[in-house]
Amino acid sequence: MYSDSILAPKVPLRKGATEHGLLNSNQARSVTISDHLEAGNAQSDTIDRRAIPPHACEGKWVASDGHELRRIDWPGAAVDGAEPGARGSILFFPGRGDHYEKYLETLEEWHRAGWRVTAADWRGQAGSGRLGNDPVTGHIDDFSIWVDDLEAFWEDWKAQTSGPHVLAGHSMGGHLSLRGLIDGAVDPEALVLIAPMLGFVGRIPAAIGHGAARLMNSMGDSARPAWKWSEKPGEVPASRQKLLTHDDARYADELWWREKRPELVMGPGSWGWVERAYASMRGMFEVDRLENIQTPILLLGTSADLLVGMSAIEEAARRLPKAELVRFGEEARHEILREVDPVRDRAMSSIAAFLDRVAPPQ
Repeated sequence: MYSDSILAPKVPLRKGATEHGLLNSNQARSVTISDHLEAGNAQSDTIDRRAIPPHACEGKWVASDGHELRRIDWPGAAVDGAEPGARGSILFFPGRGDHYEKYLETLEEWHRAGWRVTAADWRGQAGSGRLGNDPVTGHIDDFSIWVDDLEAFWEDWKAQTSGPHVLAGHSMGGHLSLRGLIDGAVDPEALVLIAPMLGFVGRIPAAIGHGAARLMNSMGDSARPAWKWSEKPGEVPASRQKLLTHDDARYADELWWREKRPELVMGPGSWGWVERAYASMRGMFEVDRLENIQTPILLLGTSADLLVGMSAIEEAARRLPKAELVRFGEEARHEILREVDPVRDRAMSSIAAFLDRVAPPQ
């Protein structure tokens, strides 16, 4: 039943995956990533959002077709005398055009709570290569490609980690996590969706928007950019922060990482991405697709989001049998986990309380 929450031993990998242990340092991270960053002191109470913690390990996972996805793993801290990682395991995926460096603070906090944590960049963005005609535009031929990656990655990751197993995603990562659950590609004990991309913001009906995207695809290369990025390729528009967060310092962290690791820089999505996004979102809301899901799901959304539609998040929460919704208003923009402390603290506390209820330690 939907509720409106008010709560502030290693096994062999399946074929197609890389050998990837959880090391005590990040010395093994891939040489394809700019390797000149100094690790912060993870034992401090503060978290350095501009450093890879020494206990986290960056590496690669290889899909069955040979495409490499960049990943990062935390072993899970030993809490209250328990074994490291005893709380369970969380797999997190960021949004369109995102990279996992933006969420180091959140991932480290989950690690310190005892969770074994993994995050990865989607195929075709950030540190996982490109699928379009240029290094900036995000393109995909079909969202099923990402769902297939998620299914294979989940199978390998679940075999290596202890339960309970939790899947979490922001924006497009939330969309793909929910779609993976609907399609039977994943089987988490709990799902956490932060500002999930279940509909685009605005008053244009999805069917009309989808039709327009189909028309634009028919008029040229589907891999061409669907919107203007800036006058200078790769340069972030000055107004971009207003779409994402009120927190100046956390927004500046992203720009710092983009400068230090230029291979992470991405801009607009392609018209092909837009059309396939509409198709995937509309498909998720078909009759009985949401109603058949019995997994506990926490959704977090904000009515002030200028990128994804809150109404679609609310509809999903109503139709999912075991959903809880945490609502934010004008105090929160799209990147809830990178917002000012009062907003972010409420979100993190809500996630922790939800997981304590539905995915207790095993």
